[in-house]
Amino acid sequence: MLTSKQRAYLRSISNGLDTIFQIGKGGVTDEICRQIDAALEARELIKARALPNSDYTAKEAANEIADAIGADVVSVVGSKFVLYKESKENKKIELI
Repeated sequence: MLTSKQRAYLRSISNGLDTIFQIGKGGVTDEICRQIDAALEARELIKARALPNSDYTAKEAANEIADAIGADVVSVVGSKFVLYKESKENKKIELI
């Protein structure tokens, strides 16, 4: 569980990130969760979005994915959301 200070730090880092995943009409599938988990292992912090044709809001998609892969939801703004998962092997972000 992230503290508010850690969450604010991660939000500031995520401002410069591009969206690398999109949740569309297929919804949150096992394959999407697997791909996002692999991306988080490599990057620790990713930005994704829920498309207008999705059955999920950004908050619903973020929470479902985070629960499925053991990640933390950093922020949800509009249709975009940011996920964080500490990598044991490829540590890139130091949280204080």
